[in-house]
Amino acid sequence: MKTIGYAAHSKDADLEPFHFERRDLRSNDVAIDILYCGVCHSDLHTARNDWGQTKYPVVPGHEIIGRVTEVGPDVKNYKKGDNVAVGCMVDSCLECDQCKADDEQFCRDGMTATYGGEDRHNGDIQQGGYSKHIVVREEFVLSVSDKLDLSKAGPILCAGITTYSPLKEHNVGKGSRVGIAGLGGLGHMALKLAKAMGADVTVITHSPDKKDEAKEYGADKVIISSEDDAMEKAAGSLDLIINTVPVKHDINPYMPLLDVKGTMVMVGQVGPVEEPNIAPMIMGRRSVQGSLIGGIKDTQEVLDFCAKHDIHPKCEMVEMDDINDVFSRLKEGSVAHRIVIDMESFK
Repeated sequence: MKTIGYAAHSKDADLEPFHFERRDLRSNDVAIDILYCGVCHSDLHTARNDWGQTKYPVVPGHEIIGRVTEVGPDVKNYKKGDNVAVGCMVDSCLECDQCKADDEQFCRDGMTATYGGEDRHNGDIQQGGYSKHIVVREEFVLSVSDKLDLSKAGPILCAGITTYSPLKEHNVGKGSRVGIAGLGGLGHMALKLAKAMGADVTVITHSPDKKDEAKEYGADKVIISSEDDAMEKAAGSLDLIINTVPVKHDINPYMPLLDVKGTMVMVGQVGPVEEPNIAPMIMGRRSVQGSLIGGIKDTQEVLDFCAKHDIHPKCEMVEMDDINDVFSRLKEGSVAHRIVIDMESFK
């Protein structure tokens, strides 16, 4: 299938139109016209080879909302015209213990990323959702409820599942005391999800300007992290902190906020943080964990959860040829929440 996307051809190059071929349908494949694709900070990191693994040319995009145009003969769950989604991965072995436990993102043989991953059958490099079409194995296609606004659903596939997964893992519900560090694209989704689960939610932010916004999204409390008195007063008040801060930072001020046996889960920064002080962990059996997206089952679950509770990310809609300006804003840190590309603009 011939298609067109926007690709980076080197770490220093702007993204530009790129004609390429999607594979012919295999028996268990679903062909999708892409309607919307969210923009993730990971897209920028990959295009700029910040993690040292990019293979060029690369078409980013792993927050894909589209409509089925064709299915292979063995496809059982989708038909032409269905609204569907594709998230951060498009394949795994489906046979190892992690895949069988619905954690395909931790596949022992390595999950296949939506862009940059190698096709498990022919070795082709996968290209992502900044394009008009995509072909995906049925098991990695997700259903999208009519209750969701398609134009805003894409970021649920990244920011949504990234924060939903640790909330579910830690059995958050009524009576849980949850802190959200940072109120950007990940943080505002973590707040909305935790509130819908019944938790008492505290937002921890360095910016006093975020206080009203946090309250608007349902935060029960807001702590300004630069206010020492407020931080001391909140000591031991949280069972779980979802840390969404996306840059290298000092996690030590957050640790005393956790009660005994509390946990902080890192979902924002991928890389180093300032040197941690182990003493608060030892003295209260507190822990720091990391978490990577979620499996297909949980991703479908968070889509359905958001539909049930009318949870949508705060989104800014852009046209496809705005992408280089968007990347500049991401690099400057001037994007408050989520950005979605309207593929109708990609003529």
